[in-house]
Amino acid sequence: MRTHYCGQVTAAHVDQIVTLCGWSHRRRDHGGVIFIDLRDREGLAQVVCDPDRPDMFKAAEGVRNEFVLKITGKVRRRPAGTENANLSSGEIEILCQELEVLNPAVTPPFQIDDENLSENVRLTHRVIDLRRPQMQKNMMLRYKTARAFRRFLDDNGFIDIETPMLTKSTPEGARDYLVPSRVHSGQFFALPQSPQLFKQLLMVAGYDRYYQITKCFRDEDLRADRQPEFTQVDIETSFMNETAITGLIEQLIRYVFKDAIDVELPNPFPRMSYAEAMRRFGSDKPDLRVTLELIDVTDAVADVAFKVFSGPATGGGRVAALRIPNGNTLTRGEIDGYTEFVKIYGAKGLAYIKVNDVTKLNEEGLQSPIVKNLHEQALKTIIERTGAQSGDLIFFGADKTKVVNDALGALRIKLGHEKGYLNGKTWEPLWVVDFPMFEYSEEDKRWTACHHPFTSPKDGHDELMKTNPGECLAKAYDLALNGWEIGGGSVRIHKADVQARVFEALGIGEEEQKLKFGFLLDALKYGAPPHGGLAFGLDRIVTMMTGAESIRDVIAFPKTQRAQCLLTDAPSDVDEKQLRELHVRLRQKVETTVEVAKG
Repeated sequence: MRTHYCGQVTAAHVDQIVTLCGWSHRRRDHGGVIFIDLRDREGLAQVVCDPDRPDMFKAAEGVRNEFVLKITGKVRRRPAGTENANLSSGEIEILCQELEVLNPAVTPPFQIDDENLSENVRLTHRVIDLRRPQMQKNMMLRYKTARAFRRFLDDNGFIDIETPMLTKSTPEGARDYLVPSRVHSGQFFALPQSPQLFKQLLMVAGYDRYYQITKCFRDEDLRADRQPEFTQVDIETSFMNETAITGLIEQLIRYVFKDAIDVELPNPFPRMSYAEAMRRFGSDKPDLRVTLELIDVTDAVADVAFKVFSGPATGGGRVAALRIPNGNTLTRGEIDGYTEFVKIYGAKGLAYIKVNDVTKLNEEGLQSPIVKNLHEQALKTIIERTGAQSGDLIFFGADKTKVVNDALGALRIKLGHEKGYLNGKTWEPLWVVDFPMFEYSEEDKRWTACHHPFTSPKDGHDELMKTNPGECLAKAYDLALNGWEIGGGSVRIHKADVQARVFEALGIGEEEQKLKFGFLLDALKYGAPPHGGLAFGLDRIVTMMTGAESIRDVIAFPKTQRAQCLLTDAPSDVDEKQLRELHVRLRQKVETTVEVAKG
């Protein structure tokens, strides 16, 4: 029906006859001449309708926003001074010869170029929202990014293999989405949290380079960078160690950024241990663009009179300092605001010292209610370790290690971006390696897997799984970029006896192992090769590339933070017949009214 896309008609087509199809983005009547901005996925083209063709002009008079049009006309240059440098077609216009309304449209719920829309309105009318130029750019970039992943992996010997969507419920960290079986009464499938087990089985089966761009499902609380269903670039390979895998993956992500958005990422990516990242930044995905760092002062305040510091310091917690250069300019109101901010992460407060004169280690040179409770040696050590100068401010976190890391780590990011403590770089990738194999859950009173239970322990750390699980390190690695984890993976366990010992350390007994993972343990007995891999979050990567605030802006039909689809009104009720076929009976909510006597 058309010869060109609207956004692809340029000065090179002057004097040619073209046929365009698209939507009427805007119609303007300039006293006898009608201008129509015709829009499709590639951009806009300006169409000029003169009254010397009465039938065509009459049709143009009836056009309104979002009418679907077919237009044939001659390409000509715009008059001098009317060019639009913001459009690829900005040098030309099409003198309309024929205009056909393929479909009229009712008035849309909002203007396509309206930038002040609530997210609920956008998601309720997502089809219209997806017509907006920014959303179309986002979706096209998503396609280009996925294409770049495929191209690199195809060219490097990886093959795309699909894995099941209906599978077995296994404990992998988040809640499963369950699907009741009609054929097998009372039994359930689970939607996959990841293809983890199946890609390992493919390695055992001999497909030594596998990838898949696939949907994964996790029934967990949502936030800006999470969705109940998300897209993962899943990669697995055999006969490669940690160094070889991360080296190949680094080539891949560098290729993707260059191909999709013409960005040259640093080469090579820096590497940092998990322990160092947590010590310096309070995060296992630190934003290295922020120049602020956490400084540990736990030992320096262990014997001070200030119990807020000495308590955690002697009780297995952490006391850390965050130096803010020229931070004396922060107002009391700003400091109070940051105090409230860290409480979100479990901190009880936010102690601080204003360094008025670094040469005077007392209340004259250091302004803070806590100075009188800190002896001179403690103050001297704090100043030396932080490198504080006159005019600086030092924030402190003192609590359980996790609380301090979470609170000061988040404050570091907030201050860095709000106050400009940045190194000026646009992209800062980082490999975080040497993760703990296990972490202790206070809630469950047992050890849990830091990554997943199929991660291999470091060589020589097998015995630590029994004697000291907290010191056991894993062959795991995450790729962070600008404070976001964009990919994570590990070398997997390829020996059945090692996998069984990991399950034992996690408190998963033999019976539960056979029930939930028997198929994997059996497969590992039949000559499983050494293997490992990594998975990228495609949604997160494209969000970063576009500069969007939420991954919902790079997913065609996302869910809200309450895991609802406002477009289709899902989830929704189903009728009783469907429930009976699935052998499901809903528990009825019992509503009671309690009357309270007054007086």
